[in-house]
Amino acid sequence: MNAIVKSNILKLALFATGLAGIVAEYTLSTLAFYFLGDSAFQWAMIISVMLFSMGMGSRISQYFRDNLLLKFILIEFLLSFLSSFSSLFTYTGAAYFSYVGFIIYGLSIVIGLLIGMEIPLVIRLNDSFEELRMNVSSVLEKDYWGSLVGGIFFAFVGLPILGLTYTPFLLGGINLLVALLILRMLWGHLTIGYKWQCGLIASFLVGLLITGAVFAKPIVLHGEQKRYKDKVVYTEQTRYQRIVITQWKDDYWLFLNGNEQLSSLDEVMYHEPLVHPVMSLLQQPKNVLVLGGGDGCAVREILKYPSVEEIDLVDLDPAMTNLGQTNDILLSLNKGSLNNPKVKIVNEDAYHFLEQTKNYYDAIIIDLPDPKTVELSRMYSVEFYELCRQQLRPHGKIITQAGSPYYATEAFKCIEKSMQFAGFSTVPLHNQVLTLGEWGWILGSKSGGATALKSRLQKLSIENVPTQWINQEAMLLMTSFGKNIYPKAFDSVSVNRVHDPVLHRYYRNGNWDLY
Repeated sequence: MNAIVKSNILKLALFATGLAGIVAEYTLSTLAFYFLGDSAFQWAMIISVMLFSMGMGSRISQYFRDNLLLKFILIEFLLSFLSSFSSLFTYTGAAYFSYVGFIIYGLSIVIGLLIGMEIPLVIRLNDSFEELRMNVSSVLEKDYWGSLVGGIFFAFVGLPILGLTYTPFLLGGINLLVALLILRMLWGHLTIGYKWQCGLIASFLVGLLITGAVFAKPIVLHGEQKRYKDKVVYTEQTRYQRIVITQWKDDYWLFLNGNEQLSSLDEVMYHEPLVHPVMSLLQQPKNVLVLGGGDGCAVREILKYPSVEEIDLVDLDPAMTNLGQTNDILLSLNKGSLNNPKVKIVNEDAYHFLEQTKNYYDAIIIDLPDPKTVELSRMYSVEFYELCRQQLRPHGKIITQAGSPYYATEAFKCIEKSMQFAGFSTVPLHNQVLTLGEWGWILGSKSGGATALKSRLQKLSIENVPTQWINQEAMLLMTSFGKNIYPKAFDSVSVNRVHDPVLHRYYRNGNWDLY
């Protein structure tokens, strides 16, 4: 095997390890977000920790003086094992420990150290084949190309198709193939003893990876089940989130990234206050925009108004809206609402949709997840509400779910204040939802004052609309908060802006331990 071929093999190996390395970073970051929350923080920390560890790995590699190819092969063997089982280690840990951050961050450090050793070793190995300037540039080039391909793979194939269950095994397989490729190049120069040792390790890893891939799904499901007190009956990892449905007796719970979205036990006590106050304020509403609400329950309530001609439902995740259209559990809850010809489903970011749409609406109903991350808090910003206001007709109304007015008072007040800053007259609403606790919404009007709006709400008659829970008496209770026991909350909070996202901090600093 001549020098050019050996050099190309080393570069090909580094391209492959660059691909595997970046996907390993993204996989661990996604696991951290799923198990620990706050995606922006976890992605930043995991990638920073791994880059730091890679730097330390590069430094450690200077102490390797001989048998560099064998050491490189050993590193690939270790990466093959750790990368393959990173998800299984995390899910298994979740079954027995309340906090798995030490597993995820521990893996990030060790895998980062090993990845950091790869480039310096390949540069030193390739030093005898190319002069320094060509050596360094070509080695780094192949590694960066691999990172690009790895990022594209993770975004379009790894996460949405293979998921966190099987993507790690593909990574491990790449590292193992690299090790075998280099081993083949070195084979003629090895002693019998080294050949036996490397052959046994390689055979063991091949068997281990195949076994792990075969039993990965039940292991992940076991770890998933331990996170929920009720039986898990459906799981799906999408490009955007982890969808889980659990069952207890005859009732079902829907969770997104581990957070409850609804329960069949009491979802009407959430969805009826979300829809009927705003819809009942309008005279013959025709066009309604729903942001979020991929489960279809909010749309179910909107369809009870005969005047409605068109409902645009904008939900980022096509898997969620598809579930709302096809899953028997959700179909029984939403009464097939998402399959109604009046409903148009748009799978797009809500903020981007509002920036692009030329449609105008009588009502905008916002049923998005809680603003616990920077990304989600963008959907509760002044700028977002200004976009909503632009697309509302002159007498249009808006309502958004706003978390808990008691568990996260500052967050609740921040949402109301941000809507007011965008030009809405607002009225806060609340209701005791059995599985969520005391929950709240903010209703806004494009015209009229807040006092008159509240008075109209308290006099609303909803008797001509078929509902399970809400009526005029409920409206009186929902608009009444008693005396203000948090007088400083409204004055002290800042408005939430895209360039100054404060809401997610208010939300996370809430008294959720009372829940």
